[in-house]
Amino acid sequence: MSPLKHDVIIGSRASALARWQTGWVVSRLYEAWADLKIHVEYFSTAGDRVAGRPLPEFGGKGVFTDDLAQALLEKKIDIAVHSLKDLPVDESPGLAVGAIGERADAHDVLVAAAPCTLQSLPERARVGTSSLRRAAQLLATRPDLTILPIRGNVDTRIRKALNGDYDAIVLAAAGLERLGLTEHIVEILSFERMLPAPGQGALALQCRADEAFCLDNLYPLDHLPTRRAVTAERAFLQALGGGCSAPIGAYAEADGEGLTLSGVVAALDGHRMVRVSAEGSDPQQLGADLAREALAQGAGTLLP
Repeated sequence: MSPLKHDVIIGSRASALARWQTGWVVSRLYEAWADLKIHVEYFSTAGDRVAGRPLPEFGGKGVFTDDLAQALLEKKIDIAVHSLKDLPVDESPGLAVGAIGERADAHDVLVAAAPCTLQSLPERARVGTSSLRRAAQLLATRPDLTILPIRGNVDTRIRKALNGDYDAIVLAAAGLERLGLTEHIVEILSFERMLPAPGQGALALQCRADEAFCLDNLYPLDHLPTRRAVTAERAFLQALGGGCSAPIGAYAEADGEGLTLSGVVAALDGHRMVRVSAEGSDPQQLGADLAREALAQGAGTLLP
C-alpha cells in the first residue's frame, strides 16, 4: 500500500518539545512511505498565548490542541501532532486519532538545582507545578509544601528551577528524555506516589475522519499496546467527567490481551485520595468500570 496523498501538511506547536515530537513523526512517515512530501506548519495555541496564567484558571480543555483541530477542519493541515495528555477525551466531530505512537516513560520527575528527593525537601519548600493532579498528589505526601504555579516551555521551567525561583519543580520524564535534559532529574516519582495524567508520554496523530490517507496510511506509526493502555486511561478520565486539568491520574499497562489499570482521584489539598485498580481485556470497559468503582468510593466529592 502507498499513500493516497503524496503532499502532506503536518501541524504542530512551535515549542522545542513539540518540534522534536513532530520530527519523530516525520521521520517515521518517511520510513514507511519514502515518496511522501511533507511540510510542517507551526501554530501558537491558546495555551501558548496565555503563558502567564495557570492553566486551571481558563479551563484547561483543549487549550493546546483546539487551534490545531480547527486547522484540520479548515483543511489547512492534514495531520496534527499532539501530546495525547493534552487532547480532550471527547471526540471532535469530523476528526479522528489516526495513530498513537509508542509511549515514552510515563513517570513524573522532580527537577532541582541540587540533589534532593521529595521527602528530603526542606519544610514548606517551594515546588513549582500548574497541574492540579500533581499538586494534589504532592500534598498527599508532603502537606507542608508550598505549591507555586509555573508556566513556560520545558527549558524555561528548568531554568527557573536552576535559578532558585523554586526549590524543585515537577515535569514529565518523557519531555526531558526527548530533549536530552535528563541530567536535571533528581528523583523519578514512583507511580505509587504520583500517577501520571492519562495518556502521558504518548503522541496522538489527529486527522480528518474521512481522510483516506490518515485512516489507511498512519497505521505504521500506531503502537497497539500503547493505544490499548491509553484508551483505558482516557476512558477512566471520561467516565469521571474530568478534563485535562482535573486532579485525576491513571496508568495502564498492556500484557498480551490483558490490561492492568490504576487510577487516582485526589482532593485539591491532598487530604484525601481515592485509589483504585483493576484488570481486564476491554480498554473502554475497564476504564469505565474503574471510574464507577472510584465514584462508589466517593471520588465525585473530590472533583472541583
